[in-house]
Amino acid sequence: MSWGIELWDQYENVSQHTQKGIEFLERYGHFLRDRSSIEIEYAGKLRKLVKTYFPKKKEEEDFQFTTCKAFKDMLNELNDLAGQHEIVAESFAANVIKEINVRVRELKDDKKKQLSDGVRYQANLTNQLGSLDRSKKNYEKSFREGEKAYEAFQRADADLNLSRAEVEKTRLQSLYKSQQSEDSKKEYANQLDKSNELQNSYYKNLMPSVFQGLQDLDEKRTKCFKNYLIQATEVEKNVYPIVNKCLDGILRAAADINETLDSQQVIDRFKSGFQPPEDIPFEDLSAIKSGDAPPPQTNGNGNTLRGDTHLLTYKGTINSGKLKKRSGIFGIFGNNKPGAGEGRDDYSELPPNQRRKKLQQKIDDYASKIQLENAAKDGLVKMQSVYQQSPQLGDPAAIEGQLRESMGKLQKLQLELQKYQTYLSEMDNAPLPQNYLHTQNGMRNSQHRSSGSDESLSRSASDLSSNNQKPSTPLPSHGYGSSNSPESGISTSHTSIPDSDFDAIDADTPDFYEQDPLPVLGTCEALYPFDATSEGSIPMADSEQLFVVELDQGDGWTRVRRQNSLEEGFVPTSYVRITLYSNC
Repeated sequence: MSWGIELWDQYENVSQHTQKGIEFLERYGHFLRDRSSIEIEYAGKLRKLVKTYFPKKKEEEDFQFTTCKAFKDMLNELNDLAGQHEIVAESFAANVIKEINVRVRELKDDKKKQLSDGVRYQANLTNQLGSLDRSKKNYEKSFREGEKAYEAFQRADADLNLSRAEVEKTRLQSLYKSQQSEDSKKEYANQLDKSNELQNSYYKNLMPSVFQGLQDLDEKRTKCFKNYLIQATEVEKNVYPIVNKCLDGILRAAADINETLDSQQVIDRFKSGFQPPEDIPFEDLSAIKSGDAPPPQTNGNGNTLRGDTHLLTYKGTINSGKLKKRSGIFGIFGNNKPGAGEGRDDYSELPPNQRRKKLQQKIDDYASKIQLENAAKDGLVKMQSVYQQSPQLGDPAAIEGQLRESMGKLQKLQLELQKYQTYLSEMDNAPLPQNYLHTQNGMRNSQHRSSGSDESLSRSASDLSSNNQKPSTPLPSHGYGSSNSPESGISTSHTSIPDSDFDAIDADTPDFYEQDPLPVLGTCEALYPFDATSEGSIPMADSEQLFVVELDQGDGWTRVRRQNSLEEGFVPTSYVRITLYSNC
């Protein structure tokens, strides 16, 4: 099977076919180029999607559930999957597309050479055929002229009126024309032989070689396309095992989802450790009237004092959820704003179970840090020993500073670990943290301050007008017009039963609410004299030194205690210069 034999007269069609074949291979290279761009774009969008939905540091606590862990693992596997798409694109560009471009240039050059040879051979044949045609026409012309000259000679020879010289002249002319005809005939025969020889060579040797070259070129192009198609497929096939591993990882992550563990995780995360409140006792008024039962305790406002089971509330428990947030100018003395009491080293603001969990986490963290620091210290010691044995390697004295720094870090870490171990030990020995009552008092103060009376507001207005030359004094509000104001540290405790008469606690029970005075946070110095005319505030003289027991909660008032007595109250924050202790 040869194009030179079978397609000897289809030169133009063969030329067009080979050109289309090369363009097809080049188009396949463009296809792979665009495919690589799509793979890169897809991988980029996958990575962007993973980055958008990957858990932030503040969400790490939520991602302890098996569902969230599975989602995180799925995102990691999806990120790896994006990497495989990038590998496919890079392999296409570095191997297949590059080779296709080189091969297309080679095929174009080869085709150009074959076509130029074919054009040259065709031009030679065309020129030879032109020469043959000219020699034939010249022979035909000479033959006709020779025939005419011979006929003229015969007529002259038969004419008796012509002289012998004229007849001889006619004869010579006839011989000359005959000789020209013979020469033209020989030239025509010579050109005919050359044309036939060249034509045979053209159709049997020259053009078949050109056709064979084009056939080889096209077969080479076809074979290259086959190899490139296989190579591109192999590139994708090589990443499929890793893609399958990524998908298997997602399936494993889904299989690890456990609803029971998630439910237990919710318990471990939110369990407070408190017991539910006991039953509310029945108050038989007739028995109380007859003296058979003790009278109920009241708080001085006509409200009955309930048992203490509803008073022990913590942030995050059901009871504390009923506490109302102060708003406006009411409740300006409380410390129940969001985030109040949080961030303490001993986590005393948390329920027992949550506090124990946080302390144990801190202990584990510091134990891990100590282990790492010990390993670093051991490495420095070994390095110093090597330097001492081989001084050419380094100066042992240069390690001394690093060793001292490492020892200092290690000592600080051990102190922190010991501190949290002490917190945990104290918590296990004592059922309730010491500052727990203070936290609750602050929460109750906040609630009691949120319901001020018109009378206290009018008194606050008078305070403002009497001190209008000093920094502006905030407007305090006080509870129920009672002498037992929230500023004295005695206030209400909200239970888990809303809209009941359990909202106020008698101030006659300070032994429960105020077992210890509030801790001293620092000192303050009065910048201006202050005349306390509103309930809950205390007067102070210019430059008087006071203890700070509760910081400003954003309402413009600071709770202070006199240094020579236990008298406490509130003063305007702008009237004092506060100096906090270093541990606060």
